Amino acid sequence: MITLLDYGAGNVRSVINALQGLGASVRVAASAADILAAEKLVFPGVGAFGHMMQVLNAKNYAAALKAYLGANRPFLGICLGLQALFEGSEEAPETAGLGFITGRVQRFRIAAAVPHIGWNGINCNQPSPIFAGLDGNEKFYFVHAYHVVPDDPDVILTTTDYGGRFVSGIQKGNIIATQFHPEKSGAAGQRILQNFLQSDTPACLPPQRPARTHLAKRIIACLDVRANDRGDLVVTKGDQYDVREKGTVRNLGKPVELARRYYAEGADEITFLNITGFRDFPLADMPMLAVLRETSKNVFVPLTIGGGIRDYTDKRGRRYTALEVAAEYFRSGADKISIGSDAVRIAEDVLRTGRATGDSAIESISRVYGSQAVVISIDPRRVYVKSPADVRHVVLKTDRPGPSGESYCWYQCTVKGGREGRDLDAVTLARTCEKLGAGEILLNCIDRDGTGAGFDIELINAVKSAVSIPLIASSGAGSVEHFYEVFTRTAAEAALAAGIFHRREIPLTEVKKYLRGRAEIRP
Repeated sequence: MITLLDYGAGNVRSVINALQGLGASVRVAASAADILAAEKLVFPGVGAFGHMMQVLNAKNYAAALKAYLGANRPFLGICLGLQALFEGSEEAPETAGLGFITGRVQRFRIAAAVPHIGWNGINCNQPSPIFAGLDGNEKFYFVHAYHVVPDDPDVILTTTDYGGRFVSGIQKGNIIATQFHPEKSGAAGQRILQNFLQSDTPACLPPQRPARTHLAKRIIACLDVRANDRGDLVVTKGDQYDVREKGTVRNLGKPVELARRYYAEGADEITFLNITGFRDFPLADMPMLAVLRETSKNVFVPLTIGGGIRDYTDKRGRRYTALEVAAEYFRSGADKISIGSDAVRIAEDVLRTGRATGDSAIESISRVYGSQAVVISIDPRRVYVKSPADVRHVVLKTDRPGPSGESYCWYQCTVKGGREGRDLDAVTLARTCEKLGAGEILLNCIDRDGTGAGFDIELINAVKSAVSIPLIASSGAGSVEHFYEVFTRTAAEAALAAGIFHRREIPLTEVKKYLRGRAEIRP
């Protein structure tokens, strides 16, 4: 029997599914007594340190946790479940942690993009039962902006390199905690969970220990999901955002089945973009919730959901906040949420008034779940101008002249699935959203969508150079060489594709095969 501590934030469904898939019985702790009675305790944490500790204290979980840890009973902490063990965090300086391990949690102070998002390796500092069956070359999924700094080096279990070396795991007796997410780390993560479940697993070190770890470039499969003309949920794909062919919505497969296929083919992440509003449904009945629940049962890589994450009122008159909508998506299996059109409106308000309200979807969700959980999806189109002085936007000098020979362009943000242009450029939107608390940019390009002409390198470089958070390049992939090009000509951390994968024009496995040896990718 595994007891899981759910303090109410983040995606615990994937942890439960992973443990149950390995044959464990899982009980979610409903009281401090449940924590003290646990045979083995798993504490998965996603979100903000201060909010987490407030909940733990309010529910009287903190005292029970301290007693459990002090008795040296089997414990596995994940991500924020690791950081909670320390005395405090820079993220919430006024809030005390559990103090089981002396030391602090601090924000990355590096030149690389923060948060640290993606698949990275580990160097193992001491033997542990969780390493059984690993060869030392595995990569695990990380998503965090803060890392632990223990006072005692003897508790360090693993380290990882990202703009410098940081502690990515600790072990003190039977207490083990990792900064990475085993439940989102595919087969290697499943093995770590399996080792924790087995009481008789001997402590060991993997046979190989890389001198330095490297963050992998991510290949993301994107599934545009909407209702077809019969009301069934299907994966579709358009050309420059038009998903109809001869008046009928293109049907390229069922969302859950395709997601499972891409997981088997080695996708590093899977993104669902809900391109139908479903605005009249009560929140509990939103169709995409069922898709997430089913997908997370067998797909153990990160899942992002986008579309409809904003304040809305259903047909019964019940009003929901964007935070409530996001919370339901997280609890249904999502690891990150993507905000598109609403991000444009939020940024426009901030730029017009000169101040943030603190209540926008971006701010409220990142405050509770952390910036790493908020992705901004930008849908721009290229607009040519004769001179930078012609507009008040961020203008680029382009190597691809316009129809009248223009040497300059700007990228106009759009809303409503690209149907409506706004007086805001993509670079300014990205900068503004980062300041509001977003942790990642998903950068599309309407001009390149469905063309197979390759990613818009100029656009990607312009936005990437303007922000310090990770960027996912999207739109235009038509060959394996295009993925190599975007990773060598830009600093994008990930590349996303949809139609070419759905139609098997270029299988995801072929992209991985081509990049292996040419770029740092997950095996």
